[in-house]
Amino acid sequence: MAKIPSAGQGAPGFSLPGVRLAAGRAERREYSLSEHRGRPLVLAFYPGDDTAVCTRQLCSYSSGLDRIAALNAAVWGISPQSVESHEAFARKHGLAMPLLADCDLSVAEAYGVSLADKGLRRAVFLLDAHGTVRWRHVAMLGLTYRRVDTLTEQLRMLEHAH
Repeated sequence: MAKIPSAGQGAPGFSLPGVRLAAGRAERREYSLSEHRGRPLVLAFYPGDDTAVCTRQLCSYSSGLDRIAALNAAVWGISPQSVESHEAFARKHGLAMPLLADCDLSVAEAYGVSLADKGLRRAVFLLDAHGTVRWRHVAMLGLTYRRVDTLTEQLRMLEHAH
Protein backbone atom coordinates (compact mmCIF):
# COMPACT_ATOMS: atom_id res chain seq x y z
CA MET A 1 0.00 0.00 0.00
CA ALA A 2 1.16 3.54 -0.75
CA LYS A 3 2.32 5.73 2.11
CA ILE A 4 -0.02 8.43 3.37
CA PRO A 5 1.22 11.72 1.85
CA SER A 6 2.74 14.04 4.45
CA ALA A 7 2.38 17.79 4.70
CA GLY A 8 4.62 19.36 2.08
CA GLN A 9 4.30 16.48 -0.39
CA GLY A 10 2.45 16.72 -3.68
CA ALA A 11 -0.96 15.08 -3.58
CA PRO A 12 -1.33 12.03 -5.84
CA GLY A 13 -3.20 13.01 -9.00
CA PHE A 14 -6.46 11.34 -9.94
CA SER A 15 -9.56 11.56 -12.06
CA LEU A 16 -12.86 10.07 -10.83
CA PRO A 17 -16.51 10.15 -11.88
CA GLY A 18 -18.68 12.15 -9.54
CA VAL A 19 -21.98 13.88 -9.00
CA ARG A 20 -22.98 17.22 -7.51
CA LEU A 21 -26.48 18.46 -6.83
CA ALA A 22 -27.16 21.98 -8.11
CA ALA A 23 -30.64 23.44 -7.82
CA GLY A 24 -32.06 19.93 -7.48
CA ARG A 25 -30.36 18.67 -10.64
CA ALA A 26 -27.64 16.05 -10.53
CA GLU A 27 -24.58 17.14 -12.50
CA ARG A 28 -22.43 14.14 -13.35
CA ARG A 29 -18.92 14.62 -14.63
CA GLU A 30 -15.29 13.59 -14.25
CA TYR A 31 -13.42 15.33 -11.41
CA SER A 32 -9.70 15.66 -11.93
CA LEU A 33 -7.24 16.94 -9.37
CA SER A 34 -5.11 18.53 -12.10
CA GLU A 35 -8.09 20.68 -13.18
CA HIS A 36 -8.58 22.00 -9.66
CA ARG A 37 -5.45 24.11 -9.35
CA GLY A 38 -5.60 27.68 -8.15
CA ARG A 39 -7.53 27.26 -4.90
CA PRO A 40 -7.43 25.00 -1.86
CA LEU A 41 -9.28 21.69 -1.84
CA VAL A 42 -10.46 19.50 1.01
CA LEU A 43 -10.54 15.80 0.11
CA ALA A 44 -12.81 13.93 2.51
CA PHE A 45 -12.45 10.15 2.21
CA TYR A 46 -15.40 8.43 3.87
CA PRO A 47 -16.27 4.73 4.16
CA GLY A 48 -19.87 4.66 2.97
CA ASP A 49 -22.97 6.47 1.77
CA ASP A 50 -25.84 6.66 4.24
CA THR A 51 -23.95 5.21 7.21
CA ALA A 52 -24.34 6.97 10.56
CA VAL A 53 -20.96 8.70 11.00
CA CYS A 54 -20.49 9.41 7.29
CA THR A 55 -23.93 11.01 7.08
CA ARG A 56 -23.18 13.27 10.07
CA GLN A 57 -19.77 14.17 8.63
CA LEU A 58 -20.96 15.00 5.12
CA CYS A 59 -24.08 16.83 6.32
CA SER A 60 -21.86 19.01 8.54
CA TYR A 61 -19.46 19.70 5.64
CA SER A 62 -22.37 20.50 3.34
CA SER A 63 -23.95 22.92 5.83
CA GLY A 64 -20.50 24.47 6.38
CA LEU A 65 -19.69 24.87 2.67
CA ASP A 66 -20.34 28.62 2.75
CA ARG A 67 -17.66 29.01 5.46
CA ILE A 68 -15.23 26.89 3.43
CA ALA A 69 -16.05 28.71 0.18
CA ALA A 70 -15.48 32.03 1.96
CA LEU A 71 -11.85 30.86 2.33
CA ASN A 72 -11.75 30.18 -1.44
CA ALA A 73 -11.75 26.41 -0.94
CA ALA A 74 -13.88 23.48 -2.11
CA VAL A 75 -14.72 20.07 -0.64
CA TRP A 76 -14.88 16.77 -2.51
CA GLY A 77 -16.22 13.64 -0.79
CA ILE A 78 -14.66 10.35 -1.95
CA SER A 79 -15.89 6.84 -1.20
CA PRO A 80 -16.08 3.44 -2.93
CA GLN A 81 -19.81 3.54 -3.78
CA SER A 82 -21.12 4.19 -7.29
CA VAL A 83 -22.16 7.57 -8.70
CA GLU A 84 -25.79 6.32 -8.51
CA SER A 85 -25.39 5.60 -4.79
CA HIS A 86 -23.79 9.02 -4.29
CA GLU A 87 -26.65 10.75 -6.09
CA ALA A 88 -29.26 9.03 -3.91
CA PHE A 89 -27.25 9.87 -0.77
CA ALA A 90 -26.85 13.52 -1.82
CA ARG A 91 -30.57 13.86 -2.63
CA LYS A 92 -31.67 12.21 0.63
CA HIS A 93 -29.56 14.56 2.75
CA GLY A 94 -29.32 17.67 0.52
CA LEU A 95 -25.53 17.41 0.18
CA ALA A 96 -24.08 20.25 -1.90
CA MET A 97 -20.49 19.13 -2.48
CA PRO A 98 -19.36 16.76 -5.25
CA LEU A 99 -19.26 13.08 -4.26
CA LEU A 100 -16.70 11.04 -6.19
CA ALA A 101 -16.86 7.30 -6.87
CA ASP A 102 -13.57 5.50 -6.12
CA CYS A 103 -15.13 2.09 -6.86
CA ASP A 104 -11.83 0.22 -7.22
CA LEU A 105 -10.23 2.12 -4.29
CA SER A 106 -7.32 3.17 -6.53
CA VAL A 107 -7.38 6.75 -5.20
CA ALA A 108 -7.74 5.58 -1.58
CA GLU A 109 -4.77 3.29 -2.26
CA ALA A 110 -2.71 6.18 -3.72
CA TYR A 111 -3.42 8.21 -0.57
CA GLY A 112 -2.57 5.28 1.71
CA VAL A 113 -6.06 5.08 3.24
CA SER A 114 -7.45 1.88 1.71
CA LEU A 115 -8.03 -1.13 3.91
CA ALA A 116 -7.30 -4.43 2.19
CA ASP A 117 -10.67 -5.51 0.75
CA LYS A 118 -12.50 -3.65 3.50
CA GLY A 119 -13.02 -0.21 1.99
CA LEU A 120 -11.16 2.82 3.28
CA ARG A 121 -10.25 4.76 6.39
CA ARG A 122 -11.97 8.03 7.15
CA ALA A 123 -9.41 10.68 6.20
CA VAL A 124 -9.24 14.36 5.33
CA PHE A 125 -6.51 15.98 3.25
CA LEU A 126 -6.20 19.74 2.82
CA LEU A 127 -4.45 20.63 -0.43
CA ASP A 128 -3.18 24.09 -1.25
CA ALA A 129 -3.77 25.87 -4.57
CA HIS A 130 -0.79 24.04 -6.10
CA GLY A 131 -1.95 20.53 -5.11
CA THR A 132 0.45 20.15 -2.18
CA VAL A 133 -0.78 18.43 0.99
CA ARG A 134 -0.76 21.05 3.76
CA TRP A 135 -2.69 19.20 6.47
CA ARG A 136 -4.17 15.76 6.96
CA HIS A 137 -6.06 13.66 9.44
CA VAL A 138 -6.39 9.90 9.05
CA ALA A 139 -8.66 8.17 11.56
CA MET A 140 -7.57 4.88 13.07
CA LEU A 141 -11.13 3.66 13.65
CA GLY A 142 -13.25 6.16 11.72
CA LEU A 143 -15.81 6.71 14.46
CA THR A 144 -15.06 10.43 14.56
CA TYR A 145 -14.31 13.05 11.95
CA ARG A 146 -12.71 16.48 11.73
CA ARG A 147 -15.31 19.21 12.14
CA VAL A 148 -15.85 22.21 9.86
CA ASP A 149 -14.28 24.47 12.53
CA THR A 150 -11.05 22.45 12.28
CA LEU A 151 -11.09 22.62 8.47
CA THR A 152 -11.71 26.38 8.39
CA GLU A 153 -8.98 26.93 11.01
CA GLN A 154 -6.51 24.97 8.85
CA LEU A 155 -7.63 26.86 5.73
CA ARG A 156 -7.10 30.19 7.52
CA MET A 157 -3.59 29.11 8.53
CA LEU A 158 -2.92 28.16 4.91
CA GLU A 159 -4.18 31.56 3.75
CA HIS A 160 -1.86 33.38 6.18
CA ALA A 161 1.15 31.23 5.26
CA HIS A 162 1.23 32.72 1.76
